[in-house]
Amino acid sequence: MRSRPTAAALAVAALLLAAGCSGGSGSPDGTGTSASAGRTHSPSPTAERTPPAKGSVKVLRTVAEGLDSPWGLAPLPGGGLLVSSRDEGTIIRVDEKTGKKTTLGSVPGVAAEGEGGLLGIALSPAYGSDHLVYAYFTTDSDNRVARMLYDPKKPAGEQLGAPDTVFKGIPKGAIHNGGRIAFGPDKMLYAGTGESGERQPAQDRKSLGGKILRMTPDGDPAPGNPFDDSVVYTYGHRNVQGLAWDGEQRLFASEFGQDTWDELNAIAPGANYGWPDAEGRGGGPKYHDPLAQWHTDDASPSGIAYAEGSIWMAGLRGERLWRIPLAGTKASADPQPFLKGEYGRLRTVVAAGGDKLWLTTSNTDGRGDPEKGDDRILELRVR
Repeated sequence: MRSRPTAAALAVAALLLAAGCSGGSGSPDGTGTSASAGRTHSPSPTAERTPPAKGSVKVLRTVAEGLDSPWGLAPLPGGGLLVSSRDEGTIIRVDEKTGKKTTLGSVPGVAAEGEGGLLGIALSPAYGSDHLVYAYFTTDSDNRVARMLYDPKKPAGEQLGAPDTVFKGIPKGAIHNGGRIAFGPDKMLYAGTGESGERQPAQDRKSLGGKILRMTPDGDPAPGNPFDDSVVYTYGHRNVQGLAWDGEQRLFASEFGQDTWDELNAIAPGANYGWPDAEGRGGGPKYHDPLAQWHTDDASPSGIAYAEGSIWMAGLRGERLWRIPLAGTKASADPQPFLKGEYGRLRTVVAAGGDKLWLTTSNTDGRGDPEKGDDRILELRVR
């Protein structure tokens, strides 16, 4: 449910701040088909070009090391990368040129336990003027989204304003808290949630668990949502972990399966993705099949990004980066894995412009192997 935002106070603070600074190999399990997915906006009339069946990944450099349970990553328009720590409940800024880390501050109210804590982060679509950072996090009672004013002129550790709760009441659990947030091309806020291990809420459209939510930046149901007066955009999900749009503004999402199939889905407004009645393909016409699926040992997917005509998907248990070339909302060739076992668990992947990606590891999340080394951010070139 939405809480009352302190919009006036935020606007005044943002104006004061703005006055003083300027804005700135193939897998046999991966072949897939899917039904046509919905779009946030109408596609451009430009013909799409199908990417090559095979791609490549080159690790250009390690940007930063010594991170603690990194989860969300948000590039700043003027340079720098904001990174959330799930277990510490802090947000840091990484200088992408030098690797220097500066602590913005702690997010009050974070209750880190199991898979919960400070999870996804995103910049306001009006960040250049309002300087707001959105965060999805677990509290003692729920999962919620709040926004905070970021003032880099203040001392390190004191650069985050008090959180203004935008949306609350998302079910929490030791597992399946979802947590990925992103602003779409329509400037609406999308949030992937989990069913907190309870299964049945995923099929209940009145529950916020096991859903993709779409809301305004203030936390109201977004115009054009498929269900009246509801933030629910799609349902029947187990634990949504990644959100990304392609060049035609079509939304894709990754999610954990249980014991059989992890999924990459093309998202259609109002669609039912099957959980807990269906896992992977073949659930029947009532459910929307994934465009690609993997055995859980090979993926356990987390963040996704779109670059060079493909979705790039980070794998936790699978310890690899997957490339899924697209033809519209279908895979145009078998998914292809890269970096298998080289860096351990992979958590978040974010487009860095052109053929570049930012990629974070997740070996300090309680399930990783410390011998894989400190958690880090890598810069990749992909094709």
